[in-house]
Parts: sequence; C-alpha cells; structure tokens
Amino acid sequence: MSTTIKDNLDTPIWGARAIAIAAGLLDKRGKPRVRAAYHLLEKGLLPASKIGKTYTSTPRRLRSIANGEAA
Repeated sequence: MSTTIKDNLDTPIWGARAIAIAAGLLDKRGKPRVRAAYHLLEKGLLPASKIGKTYTSTPRRLRSIANGEAA
C-alpha cells in the first residue's frame, strides 16, 4: 500500500507536544516548546480540535496558518 502526500497531510496529530513539533515550535536546542503550544491552542491561534483533554490537528490544518488562512 503506497502512502500519498494527501494521506500524510490528513494524518491526525495527537497532543500538544506533537503539535508543537509539527508547527515548528522548537527552542534553540530543537526541543518542542509545549507550554507555548498549549498557550496558542487555548487562545485558538493554532487550528486544532480538543477531544476530552487532548488537542488534535493535522499537518494540513497547521500549514493553513502559514498560508495566511484563518485558524
């Protein structure tokens, strides 16, 4: 089974840590800035949904903010 680019862009990302990595929220050492991700998620500045206590998004939704689309 081959994986397409569309499949990769629509694969769910679960948790603030994984979302921080995917969004490029990294410190100088390359570690994810999880607290910054939580702040942006809670303010609605990163496109994500919350299921229970866990945030989820997709690479496509995170790239939308880089393209200037509304979160």
